[in-house]
Amino acid sequence: MEAEKQARFAEDTKQDGGAIHKTVTNTTDTEKGSSYAASTAGVDHRIESTKAERRLLLKLDVVILPLAVLLYLSAYLDRGNLGNARLQGLEATVLRGSDTNYSIALSTFFITYIIFSVPGTLLAKAILPSTSISLGALIWSIAATGQAAAFSPGALYVCRLFVGVGEALFGQAMALYFTYWYLPQRALQAHRPVYQRRIGCWRVGISLLNLLTHVDLSPRFGGLISFGVSSIKHSKIIQWRILFLIEGLPSFVLAVVVFLFLPSRPQTTRYLTEDERTLALTRLNRKNLGEGHTGVDWRAVRRALMDWKTYVVSVIYSCMNLGLGSVTGFLPTIIKGLGYTNADAQLYTVPPYVVSLVFMLLMSTYSDRYQTRGIPAASVFAIAILGWGLLLGVSPIKPTHMMLHARYFGCICVVTAGYSNIPLIMSWQSANTGSQSQRAVSLGMLNAVGQCLSVLAAFLFPTPEGPRYVKGCATNLAFSSLGSYFDGLYDNILSSGESAEGCERGREAAE
Repeated sequence: MEAEKQARFAEDTKQDGGAIHKTVTNTTDTEKGSSYAASTAGVDHRIESTKAERRLLLKLDVVILPLAVLLYLSAYLDRGNLGNARLQGLEATVLRGSDTNYSIALSTFFITYIIFSVPGTLLAKAILPSTSISLGALIWSIAATGQAAAFSPGALYVCRLFVGVGEALFGQAMALYFTYWYLPQRALQAHRPVYQRRIGCWRVGISLLNLLTHVDLSPRFGGLISFGVSSIKHSKIIQWRILFLIEGLPSFVLAVVVFLFLPSRPQTTRYLTEDERTLALTRLNRKNLGEGHTGVDWRAVRRALMDWKTYVVSVIYSCMNLGLGSVTGFLPTIIKGLGYTNADAQLYTVPPYVVSLVFMLLMSTYSDRYQTRGIPAASVFAIAILGWGLLLGVSPIKPTHMMLHARYFGCICVVTAGYSNIPLIMSWQSANTGSQSQRAVSLGMLNAVGQCLSVLAAFLFPTPEGPRYVKGCATNLAFSSLGSYFDGLYDNILSSGESAEGCERGREAAE
């Protein structure tokens, strides 16, 4: 650092009748018309610093990315397998053939998921995040596996409640956890060519969360696993119980692995050397992100709860979550209405998620490259409006092949829209906070407010209204339009610069 400082600011004291030349690296004073000599020491220091940061990021990615991907995969498998289990006999066997009981089973997850979202995210600030996240994975894995032993609606409801508790300790906490290690992309513009060439790492900071959400293959795997389980014939264990066991037990093993191997914080982890630890903290301190202490800053909590942006983004997230909750709980049922068998309906849930994966990667790349969230989010809402409009307007009763294709295309659109906005809105919320405690509350509020409409989604697709499901499609269409409106309004407000000023005030208060 001393060499770089001298290269940038020191003046040459040697005067031999000529002008004094500053040794600022590759700099020209256009106002005075004089140019400064290049500094070899400064260039060498910058090159070595860039190489060191690249090695540090790669070392972090090798552990953090795979574990985070597996956690997301496990969480969405255990959360979303109820829809596939329904087609394999869960509703008839345990829920007494009642649509209402199935809707209650879906919504009980969201009750605890909403209540514990803010406390669960703050827990990752109060203690080591590796401990809090692994605890969440342990809770939901035990509860998800326990669903296989349910013989009454009440027992299933209790299991779903605890799945919600466990995932509340993980979902937004992982978004907060990334800010302990990675800088936002805007801080690394000078290094853009370096990390764009790296295989498997599309983002830094919150952008890494985007990648993890993009490669959320759990619904895709869930459909494939359910299709495989549907072909298993066992005289003593019914198929949906096998499904819960196959998808729940690996999460328990993963919880142990996360506790043992997920790096906690730069200050305490044994995964880094002292030099790497210093570099990691220096990078974070550049952007006032290096709050190394555990514990909660309650003043920052109060600021987050009083910030209007926290609630506006949460409302936008809630409009998106209505579609996501509808897709998670009822996509196999909607596709079955196209004329497929139960097993084929589960298999045909796979292509929409493949399209969703590709689209999210493209949309997030665009968002990060041009540092914009409003336009991509509005585009995703437009796709949702198109998809739900097709499902509402094209009747599945006595349809032609073209009509069936149109409805299946609508299914692809609603799945794409349901997942693509998650990383955009999360990073939007995180970018508008000035400290870790404030960020923890703001991200937690995405679920506390944003998941409320997911509870409504559980009751929008009753069997008597199939296969068209007018109420469910119309409600989703309305809220997608509302989300698009709030998105545009919020983006216009942020364009005035108010968000950046508020974020700076939060950082000053934290200091």
